[in-house]
Amino acid sequence: MKLIYKGLGVMTLLLTAGALPAQQAATAYLKTNVRPGRAVVFVDGKYVGPAGNFGMGRKYALPAGQHQVKLVDPRYEEFSTTVDLKAGQTTKLAETLKPLPPPKGPLGGLRTPVPEKYAAVYINDKFYGHAGEFNNSSQKLMLPVGEYSVRIEPASGAPINQKVKIEAGKTVLVQ
Repeated sequence: MKLIYKGLGVMTLLLTAGALPAQQAATAYLKTNVRPGRAVVFVDGKYVGPAGNFGMGRKYALPAGQHQVKLVDPRYEEFSTTVDLKAGQTTKLAETLKPLPPPKGPLGGLRTPVPEKYAAVYINDKFYGHAGEFNNSSQKLMLPVGEYSVRIEPASGAPINQKVKIEAGKTVLVQ
């Protein structure tokens, strides 16, 4: 009773400290063990990064509850599942994606020399990788000849949208 009468400041501090574990408990974690590690993870439709980044040392912090997880690599079949994350616990998702046949030629190249290496690269609204995978003269995305819509989405700033024409044996830069 003495604490109640000594002042609300003490009582408020005690109540706030008591609320912290409940807030922390509402957070759950997801770790991934995905082959290939370059596959990316989408949670509830939002791009969160390469699966390889969240294996051993790091994990995705998410609100507890059910989440739709999609694993994407353009060289493999996409994989989707629903995970039920428990507050304060870590759930591990392990998956090996099935390879797709290589694209048929003739092929041309696409390069994405943008500053943010983890900016998501979409070709005709399908995720194809990170800008850093296709950003220098020895790295490029090989695509069949044709016209494509390219969208690059950095974590900050406006997306880059560009129409490109891929020609056999040539490389197009998207900036």
